[in-house]
Amino acid sequence: MLQTPKTEQELLHRAQSIAGLTFAELAQELDIAVPPDLKRDKGWVGQLIETALGAKAGSKPEQDFAHLGIELKTIPINAQGYPLETTFVSLAPLIQNSGVDWQNSHVKHKLSKVLWIPVQGERQIPLAERYIGSPILWQPNAEQEQKLQCDWEELMDYIVLGKVAQINATIGEVMQLRPKGANSKSLTKGIGKNGEIIDTLPLGFYLRKPFTAEILQNFLQAE
Repeated sequence: MLQTPKTEQELLHRAQSIAGLTFAELAQELDIAVPPDLKRDKGWVGQLIETALGAKAGSKPEQDFAHLGIELKTIPINAQGYPLETTFVSLAPLIQNSGVDWQNSHVKHKLSKVLWIPVQGERQIPLAERYIGSPILWQPNAEQEQKLQCDWEELMDYIVLGKVAQINATIGEVMQLRPKGANSKSLTKGIGKNGEIIDTLPLGFYLRKPFTAEILQNFLQAE
């Protein structure tokens, strides 16, 4: 197991050192087998990058590099550098959420500083041959933070007011709430329209593709 980087600089340096490698090359260095595809190993790419960078949090609610205050996100992109999927941030608190505001929310905490690792994600490229891109260390600017906060507050209103059933993926400008479970049988507790506790699907906050595309674009323009 690789040592966890002690400083932000060390982490960034390590992330830069794997940029330009294929998944096969990195997996070989780490003695990890490459699956034929991601059908059964959906989280494989993220785990590969986490291992290479010495991330510790796993699926815990804290940041991947909690001691540095940095969250790690791999982001699959196409040939034009555009994200191929939305980015999961954290599960939404469906119950016991009184007193939770934006400032002390998981979402704000997770997105306060993110190390983005773009990776080739096009399905026609064999998994082993896909390349890892240059890392981007990002913090939301005032405008991005404002948009995230607005969406979070609007979506949390639905949850707190017992309108879980009315939530759909169109609500929110830069962030949306979507079911986050292995399947439709993965139920959790939520609040119903009369304030009663109901069984409902777990929901996760996801960043929309245009928002993450803007982050990547801003970085390229700044270079």
